[in-house]
Amino acid sequence: MKYGFDNDKYLRIQSEHIKERIAKFGNKLYLELGGKLFDDYHASRVLPGFQPDSKLRMLSQLSDNAEIVIVISALDIEKNKVRQDLGITYDMDVLRLREEFMKRGFLVSSVVVTHYNGQSSADAFREKLSRLGIITYVHYTIEGYPTNVGLIDSDEGFGRNDYVETTRPLVIVTAPGPGSGKMAVCLSQLYNEHKRGIEAGYAKFETFPVWSLPLKHPVNIAYEAATADLNDVNMIDPFHLEAYGKTAINYNRDIEIFPVLNALFEGIYGENPYKSPTDMGVNMVGFCIDDDEVCSEASKNEIIRRYYTALCSMAMGDCNESEVNKIALLMKQAKIDTTYRRTTVAARERAEKSGVPCSAIELADGTIITAETGSLLGPSAALILNAIKHLAGIDHAIKLIPQVMIEPIQFTKINYLRSRNPRLHTDEVLVALSVLSTRDENCRRALEKLPELNGCQVHSTVMLGEVDHKIFKKLGVGLTCDPVRKVKK
Repeated sequence: MKYGFDNDKYLRIQSEHIKERIAKFGNKLYLELGGKLFDDYHASRVLPGFQPDSKLRMLSQLSDNAEIVIVISALDIEKNKVRQDLGITYDMDVLRLREEFMKRGFLVSSVVVTHYNGQSSADAFREKLSRLGIITYVHYTIEGYPTNVGLIDSDEGFGRNDYVETTRPLVIVTAPGPGSGKMAVCLSQLYNEHKRGIEAGYAKFETFPVWSLPLKHPVNIAYEAATADLNDVNMIDPFHLEAYGKTAINYNRDIEIFPVLNALFEGIYGENPYKSPTDMGVNMVGFCIDDDEVCSEASKNEIIRRYYTALCSMAMGDCNESEVNKIALLMKQAKIDTTYRRTTVAARERAEKSGVPCSAIELADGTIITAETGSLLGPSAALILNAIKHLAGIDHAIKLIPQVMIEPIQFTKINYLRSRNPRLHTDEVLVALSVLSTRDENCRRALEKLPELNGCQVHSTVMLGEVDHKIFKKLGVGLTCDPVRKVKK
């Protein structure tokens, strides 16, 4: 895998700026955490070299003085919004996040349900948390938010929200995904802390968009593609341009909310310590990219990956056409189409010749390997075997898993487990290969090549099942699928 991002440098300079911001506001800082804390796979895909848990490792140094508040929108609870990277709903992810944070020594003090308007699904979730001994608060939808500053900055606006009890100097506000209302929770707390005589500060720990990169840089376009369902739009920060005469990139929701933050800080401190939304953030990502070409290529692949994900979601009835159209427009802005992804072209060419579902993988050296559905293996399982045989220098004609071993597995699947598909999935093939590796040198050599698939790109001409999706994810492979269902025979 080619790296284009210096993760060690990022950990060092980002942590330095976080500490400076904490010192600036004294004993109470609300730190909004943009993006995922310990599983930021989007960042690791568009910035090869970025570690998914970088933010967590950084903040772990402050865990004794920090507590975490998890935010979830009642709207996301109501529509059972799913985290695409994990395949679980946002409400389930709240519990997962809490458990993971606590395992790592963090205090998780409470959960805040935002955009609350008496939704029954949100009430049921709060009751569930209460039974688990988890403190919950509600923040209400404010009419005219975020433009109606007079109402927002009043007892009928933020003052109506529950006051979130906190005990530590640093309060990290995070959520399962974007659009949950993290910033509004922080601002509401500033208002309510001030009413109680506590002068608190606010900062935003974010990754995207990268303010120091151009507006139409592939890394920033990839962020827009990732948040297409939220209609987020990257734009030049007008406040920053006016204050400093310098171009900085932010996104619409931060720019829209800035007048609210400005009014709040003026009410609390007499003046706003931030002159722009960009000033609010702590984001050193752009200064840690050491190979722009590698990150640009990875980002372009991510834009296309998001496009195929949206297409497949629409085919399953889980998203609308506007999301697909928006990402299609972003591809044009990045000057790419689906043929930019070499695996897409290779998989479709083989499918046209064979007439069956096919898949293709691009290895680190640019080699393209393809595979097709057979009577014994599905296209994903066959592809992995073909790829690791190539990497291990094993002749393609050699069968790593003999048919006499596959057939009994198929018999068990059909006759005992009542599966309709006799072909082996990726997990079943890897288990069989592991068993054989103890006495077969070729199997052992091939199995040892699995880590070399990390960072590779795969395309399938049909939508894959959950098992294959999970295996490719665990291997660190970027997967796309045509929005075509498998035909069961």
